[in-house]
Amino acid sequence: MNKHRNAVNYSFDDFIRQHRADITDTTLLSADELGSCRREYIEHLIREETGELGEVEKSVARSISQHRFISPKKKKTTDPGLGSRLADKVAAFGGSWKFIISFFAVLIAWMAVNVVLFNNKGFDPYPFILLNLILSCTAAIQAPIIMMSQNRTEEKDRERAEQDYMTNLKAEVEIRMLHEKMDYILNHQNKRLIEIQRLQVEMMENISKRLDQMGRA
Repeated sequence: MNKHRNAVNYSFDDFIRQHRADITDTTLLSADELGSCRREYIEHLIREETGELGEVEKSVARSISQHRFISPKKKKTTDPGLGSRLADKVAAFGGSWKFIISFFAVLIAWMAVNVVLFNNKGFDPYPFILLNLILSCTAAIQAPIIMMSQNRTEEKDRERAEQDYMTNLKAEVEIRMLHEKMDYILNHQNKRLIEIQRLQVEMMENISKRLDQMGRA
């Protein structure tokens, strides 16, 4: 393990000691073995962050250990069908200003034709029973169509939320690993600086003693 000691941080080293009793200071790890230990360590960090380790968390751990980006899940693209496409178009049109303006324009034109043009003796005189029937049927059909479109939108939102969760979790774990590496580097440098200062003090003391001896001579 000394062969790779400089490539890992202190916490990772401790994790290997605690969870892999078969690995000692004289054990040489291959790249595959080191990658396996690294993945176990990342899964340990994720379990500490989230309290669980499901398929999503394991996918994040594999992504970090293999240095891969988290890409959206590639699902088999299937034709949504005529009904689904029609539901999306109806929902999009029903929630636009075009629908509202068109709706009031048709109402006004309908009532004007029957009341003004035909002197309330047209095909749908006041109180516009046929118009009320058409509006009721339209509302009854439009509601389930809009719900169909919303169900598809909710599915896309769930996939997007899962993707965001994986990305954020990966970022948190990588930031934590980066902090641990920085702490290890700073601690290691501090020890080296202290050792250098100790050697400098000893050298100064030796030089001072020699100068005293030369002065007495």
